[in-house]
Amino acid sequence: METIIDFFTHLTNPEWIMRHGGLYIVVLIVFIETGFPFGFFLPGDSLLFIAGMVIANALSPFDMQFLNLLYWIFLIATAGTIGNFMGYWLGRKSEALLFERKDNFFFKKKYLLQAKEFYDKKGGGAIVLARFLPIVRTFAPLIAGMVKMGRRKFSFYNISGSFLWAATIVTAGFLLGENTWAKQNLEKIMIGIVLITTAPVLIKLLTSKKKKQPVVAG
Repeated sequence: METIIDFFTHLTNPEWIMRHGGLYIVVLIVFIETGFPFGFFLPGDSLLFIAGMVIANALSPFDMQFLNLLYWIFLIATAGTIGNFMGYWLGRKSEALLFERKDNFFFKKKYLLQAKEFYDKKGGGAIVLARFLPIVRTFAPLIAGMVKMGRRKFSFYNISGSFLWAATIVTAGFLLGENTWAKQNLEKIMIGIVLITTAPVLIKLLTSKKKKQPVVAG
């Protein structure tokens, strides 16, 4: 248990990552986070930013930084793509079980039907947006599979969203990789990334609650 805790406490330490498997650890974690429900707690955005910082300070496996950056963006994006396909497949397999299941406190069929309606209307954009939202990106492909979102539609937005996500955050880390302030304030940057990526969801929740509040006549 201590080994597992020690592993996760070092995931935001660039030097530790390089000593224990390098950025291939990041590739594996991205796959797990985006492919399996239990991976929702993994720090995907933070790891991608750190990966960019590591790339800026290392030349392996290429001697040119730009090629090195493209190489890792491709690997990370591919891992995210395959991970989402795994989540989608799990959703397709579990869909029948959920529709046959009786309603209870934790599950109601109407929520699944509402999710299906949402994905039918805005599914593509939701898959892309989910990439930038912690926790949501883990469950979005699972739900897409459950509501039987079209394979071609899912594939297109899955691939494009994964590459956009990886390219944006890894490049941001790469550009700040040699910045002294960024190295000294990595924890603050990690917190900032979490706030920025979750802000749209929080704002949406708050504004929707205000709209639902009934107007009391004077």
